[in-house]
Amino acid sequence: MRAFGLRTRLLLAFLLVAAVSAGTTAALTYREARTAVLQTAQDTAVSSFREQVQQRGFGLPVREDGGGLEEVLRDIARKGKPHPWVVFAEYGSVRASSGENPVSTVITPELRRAARADPHGSFERVVKDGVPYLTIAMPTVFKTGPDNLLPSGLVLYAVMPMTDEQVNVDALLMAARDGALPGLAVALIPGLIAARSVLRPVRELRQAAGSMGSGRLDTRIPVRGSDELADLAHTFNESAAQLERSVRELREAEARARRFASDVSHELRTPLAGMLAVTEVLDEDADGLDADTARAVRLVSAETGKLAVLVEDLMEISRFDAGAAELNTDEVDVGEAIRKSLDNRHWTDDRVRTDLPTGIRARLDPRRFDLVIANLVGNALRHGSAPVAICLRTETRSADTDVLITEVTDSGPGIRPDSLPHIFDRFYKADAARTRSAGSGLGLAITLENVKLHGGTIHAGNLPEGGAVFTVEIPLRVEGAGG
Repeated sequence: MRAFGLRTRLLLAFLLVAAVSAGTTAALTYREARTAVLQTAQDTAVSSFREQVQQRGFGLPVREDGGGLEEVLRDIARKGKPHPWVVFAEYGSVRASSGENPVSTVITPELRRAARADPHGSFERVVKDGVPYLTIAMPTVFKTGPDNLLPSGLVLYAVMPMTDEQVNVDALLMAARDGALPGLAVALIPGLIAARSVLRPVRELRQAAGSMGSGRLDTRIPVRGSDELADLAHTFNESAAQLERSVRELREAEARARRFASDVSHELRTPLAGMLAVTEVLDEDADGLDADTARAVRLVSAETGKLAVLVEDLMEISRFDAGAAELNTDEVDVGEAIRKSLDNRHWTDDRVRTDLPTGIRARLDPRRFDLVIANLVGNALRHGSAPVAICLRTETRSADTDVLITEVTDSGPGIRPDSLPHIFDRFYKADAARTRSAGSGLGLAITLENVKLHGGTIHAGNLPEGGAVFTVEIPLRVEGAGG
């Protein structure tokens, strides 16, 4: 499982939703249970204290020494609910309690002000030194009418520790926490099931796409159910079927075009052979003809030669397309092979300069390598500018891989940037004005195929100082070294 793959993200999202849901539920349950526990204890204590105060008769005014008030306070404290109280009394400057201290440190000034303002009493929850308390203030009053109450000045306070309630609240919190964690662990199982149900169609789609990318266009995905993933699988199958039909039609059209080019080239070879023989005879007798006739004879001879070259190039391209091109390799001295190719074409003058070290041997197809050199040098002479330079060298690319590098450069203006991506395309000519040039537009395409047949690469570019450069890189294989 990938660290941040779709499965991990789905599980995390599922667990996050489960955690938020469990946490929210636990928090709401805890809050309601806590409120219920505290509210019950609070209501019981307040009502009980109010009842105890209302049932007692207090002699007023209270004397400075308390006048038996402490005994009454102890009696009230003994009857405290739901837990025992410590009861305090305040009357002017008189202070008394049921405990040891006459004054409580838990009763706040806010509660005293509330007791003086409300004759029905007030209460407050206070935390002192980490211990929660419920403090209740209940003033004693005189009833002067059906709805009139007159404070007597005597205020009783009940202080009740709520440690038991706090223990219950803490237990509720622990229960909520302990219940949420196992719930998350249990939620992992449906999360895995849900992730699997989502990822299975995605995995099938990835495998199908990879299968189609490798050429198996009849790949389809099983359609299960009627949800969005099923719609995706159905759409993929329809697209795959349409692609298969389109590719089949294109392949059939390409095959027809290849057969057409091959058949036409083959059928033209025989009449062209006869035409070439005739034009050779006419060329020999052209000097004895009048000027216009001689010019026409030479034009027919030149165009017939171009047509013969085109037919031969088409035949060569047809063999590459049909997969019938084969290498007939032999161990050759590469520098000597290049010199021989130049000698055969009479490119031994100052137009071509060479840097060909001796002793570089490799296993090559001599005929095809000769075509590579001839096409590159001829292209440089026709479309670039002399002098043309040929440089041969070897490089070590890794511990066990040596590369034979042949560079052909010219002194022309170079190749336009917009033409570089298409320079090896069939019938492509960088200069639209040269559509009637001697080249067929197939020379560089054939060169590319011959280099690829050797397992190499060819690149076209421009030199910084001007001029085009073609770089051929072929793995160097010699006898005794895996060749």
